[in-house]
Amino acid sequence: MNIKPLADRVLIKPAPAEEKTIGGIIIPDTAKEKPLQGEVIAAGNGTKDEAMVLKAGDTVLYGKYSGTEIEHEGEKYLIMRQSDVLAILA
Repeated sequence: MNIKPLADRVLIKPAPAEEKTIGGIIIPDTAKEKPLQGEVIAAGNGTKDEAMVLKAGDTVLYGKYSGTEIEHEGEKYLIMRQSDVLAILA
């Protein structure tokens, strides 16, 4: 991976959206809810006021509208501040 987040930002690969059907009707991609969890791919070094708690490999929960979506080499990622992450899943 050649994307390195700066300061208190992390690069997250969102979990795939779940396929749901309702009575045999398949929900289109545009109506699917965005996943609210993902895996930390890379993390910055933190700031002088806030140490970086997250590390690559952590599975995290984040807010519905958190982060900025980017696409790199055909994969979709989110870049967000560490403070936008709600929890680390154990």
